[in-house]
Amino acid sequence: MTKDAPTPVDFWFDPLCPWAWMTSRWILEVERLRPIEVRWHVMSLSVLNEDKDVSEKYRRLLAEGWGPVRVAIAAEQKYGPEVLGRLYTELGTRHHHDKREFGPELYREALTAAGLDAALASAADSTEFDEALRASHKDGIDRVGQEVGTPVIEVEGSAFFGPVVSPIPRGEAAVKLFDGVVAVASTDGFFELKRTRTRDPIFD
Repeated sequence: MTKDAPTPVDFWFDPLCPWAWMTSRWILEVERLRPIEVRWHVMSLSVLNEDKDVSEKYRRLLAEGWGPVRVAIAAEQKYGPEVLGRLYTELGTRHHHDKREFGPELYREALTAAGLDAALASAADSTEFDEALRASHKDGIDRVGQEVGTPVIEVEGSAFFGPVVSPIPRGEAAVKLFDGVVAVASTDGFFELKRTRTRDPIFD
């Protein structure tokens, strides 16, 4: 990595997932401290799990998950991928920090705050952008396989799910984690590193 050429870090997110939100705030902290450039992409837990046997409670949650990813894809289609990061921040702040449910009012507020057309909120209830949504999702998930969720990150050809972490590492701790996960993910033949979660997402 050099000053003149920041390393691209591709990040696939679903606004529905609190753990992806935690990871996204971590990668932004790394971007502040290291010469990387985060490039945002949309994936969907609703797409990922549509043919899987999941609990009825989770199925209801996934039904709600179509709205925010459709809005994100609609914004990307109209303005380009460079708007996804700030739209994700506005959606996630309202949903995860303010504990508000996804819906038309939240979408309009988030779009407006991100400097985008509030009318794109109507995409939440439309299938118009589902083909593009599925393509974006497939692009991310094909890099890691079907046995993962969100987020998916790729750095210099090495893709991985996660890291799943709480609270959000800051400062040198954020950089240390970044170096560690990239080192692990770039090791030939490495597949999995995991332990049981003992806390919920801690939003700060």
